[in-house]
Amino acid sequence: MPNESPDIQQTMPPPRPGSVRSGLYDPAYEHDACGVAFVARLDAVPTHETVLRALTALGNLEHRGAEGADANTGDGAGITVQIPDVFFRAAVDGLPPAGAYGIGVCFLPRDDARRAEIEQLVETTIAAEGQRLLGWRDVPVDEKYVGETAKAYAPVIRQVVVGAAPDLDQDAFERKLYVIRRVAELAAGSDLVVPSFSSRTLVYKGMLSAPQLGGYFPDLVHPSFESAVALIHSRYSTNTFPSWELAHPYRLIAHNGEINTLRGNVNWMRARESQLKSELFGDDLAKVLPVIRPGGSDTAAFDNVLELLVLAGRSLPHALMMMIPEAYEGRDEVPDYLRGFYAYHGCLMEAWDGPAAISFTDGRVIGATLDRNGLRPGRWLVTKDGRFQLDALTEGQN
Repeated sequence: MPNESPDIQQTMPPPRPGSVRSGLYDPAYEHDACGVAFVARLDAVPTHETVLRALTALGNLEHRGAEGADANTGDGAGITVQIPDVFFRAAVDGLPPAGAYGIGVCFLPRDDARRAEIEQLVETTIAAEGQRLLGWRDVPVDEKYVGETAKAYAPVIRQVVVGAAPDLDQDAFERKLYVIRRVAELAAGSDLVVPSFSSRTLVYKGMLSAPQLGGYFPDLVHPSFESAVALIHSRYSTNTFPSWELAHPYRLIAHNGEINTLRGNVNWMRARESQLKSELFGDDLAKVLPVIRPGGSDTAAFDNVLELLVLAGRSLPHALMMMIPEAYEGRDEVPDYLRGFYAYHGCLMEAWDGPAAISFTDGRVIGATLDRNGLRPGRWLVTKDGRFQLDALTEGQN
């Protein structure tokens, strides 16, 4: 495939801020409060207009993001879309039908030798898991849209394209892509970050401010870059350091607020790992442990657990209701079947409590939910021309 990205100076940046404990700072206590929104078409028809409207909404959330001493370096901004099949057929030769190929977005080191090692690791893992490597694509970026600090820490961004084995349906293929990602992540350590690896969704994100996203990633403004849903996020890290990895969205969610029960949630998840079983994953389940990638934020940990629950067979709304139950006790209007649902799942998993507003998509459904504290409200509207839009309210947020 042709190299479509500009040359990037091959120098190693300093360790990213916030990656290690230093003095009174401990990355385990990171939280953030941000801007989150989404745009979706009710008829589920992919259009470029949906992506452009999402980028406009993202720009309007600039006040919910943050920047440092370098005013051109933001805390983070990003977008999740459905894989734009028409766009990628023009960019990549020999693609199978939609749903039979997946795309992994990889943040890679700028050191040539180390990057080659990791790419070889990814390719070897794809083959070992019985899937087909279809090639790599360099993601074009325009560096004039970002500040010097963002440039210093910017990874090389490449997309690996994987074809499904003939005997796999799309859900089974999604599980294989997950296994490939986790095996590669565990082997490569912090040198490999994979914002998304799916046959349904694609994430573009970085250490950017909200208005910079569409300029930094020219793919997003190409006329054939189409999606029926677009989830966006502008990051405001109240007591954290920005980084390319910790920008949102993650693979399934974008988050406004914080998870204040994080330490207990993570510890309980680790305690249960030895008892995890799944007919769908089978022996592959042991390859993906630990479920929660070390060094991530509260949102990243939440996304790690949610992803496993969904890939193990639950719907995305089901898994979210397990992790974030509503305040149902003492409310007469909650029907018995729903009360029973929450009580049953409370025996399986502790609630992940915020305050938090979480928007989510797996490329098939899109939605949002609040934790039971209800302190991160959102508003939504349905337009006459068939769009659904949601954004988080900002009043009263820290």
